[in-house]
Amino acid sequence: MKPKLLLRIAAVLMFFHFLGHSVGLAGWKDSADPVEHQVIQQMTGHQFPFMGAVHSLGDFYEGFGYGCSITLLLIAVVLWIISGETSTNIRLVKKMTVVIGIALLVWATDEAIYFFPFATGLSFIAGLCCFWSAYLQKEQQ
Repeated sequence: MKPKLLLRIAAVLMFFHFLGHSVGLAGWKDSADPVEHQVIQQMTGHQFPFMGAVHSLGDFYEGFGYGCSITLLLIAVVLWIISGETSTNIRLVKKMTVVIGIALLVWATDEAIYFFPFATGLSFIAGLCCFWSAYLQKEQQ
């Protein structure tokens, strides 16, 4: 496999991760489960001052979720951009690929601990694609 293709695969995986995360985030307040609905009301019902702003825990949760969606999209776009440079700027692409690969494996570990297997798998496979691409770039030099 070529490094460019591996990085494009990683980019597409992260784009799907972004889409899934964003769709899940959009409906996080909708629940048919009465206990879950009660927890959501507790998270969104009371606001309190924190560092100069007044928000609920639900606001913070939602804000972190949007931040994660933005980051997932950024990772996908950066992977796509650097994939186009695998033959022209090999040293920089390799460095970026290794750094993003490490970040994705750490992200996957976080998802394995706090979230669910599908999200973990997307990040983990994308991270492996990054490392495989970096390895193949080493052989090209």
